[in-house]
Amino acid sequence: MAVASFVLGLLGLLVLNIFLGPIAIVLASIALLRGTRRKGRAALGLGLGVADLVVLAVLMSMDNTVSWGLAG
Repeated sequence: MAVASFVLGLLGLLVLNIFLGPIAIVLASIALLRGTRRKGRAALGLGLGVADLVVLAVLMSMDNTVSWGLAG
């Protein structure tokens, strides 16, 4: 779960961050609660999941829409 949260958090920075961010947070939290041996990777997944949501919030506030895109 720790590795999956890391990968989903990393992927969420590029695409579908509204879905992948929360999933990464949940998976990382479960992995940490279960006492995973990969605490570093779970912590990175948790951080990346939060970063996904922050990036989404910033980009949404820049163009005042629920969706965002990099094209002007």
